[in-house]
Amino acid sequence: MDVKTEVYTCPRCGKAIHIPTGDCPYCGYHLDLKPQDVLRILRSNPAVRYVRVVVSDDACAACRFVEGTYPKEEAPELPVPDCSHPLGCRCTYEPLLEDIFP
Repeated sequence: MDVKTEVYTCPRCGKAIHIPTGDCPYCGYHLDLKPQDVLRILRSNPAVRYVRVVVSDDACAACRFVEGTYPKEEAPELPVPDCSHPLGCRCTYEPLLEDIFP
């Protein structure tokens, strides 16, 4: 059976991770956060210039509407209020970094 593995991004270090719970294996950041907490963290990080709203493959029309890249101060709040998916809004934020080296 082919199992699709979703990849997530740590909001602190920006590294790809496969399990979005517990602690990031790279920087130790605690990952059980609400979307508004993640957005606050991304907005406070000077290396983050833009925020991408990522949606699942089977996202509803409301979530598809907010999919895209935004200046970090203009990113929409998640969860999407008008989401109609049976599992609820599963949109996530992904940081786009200005600089990747110190």
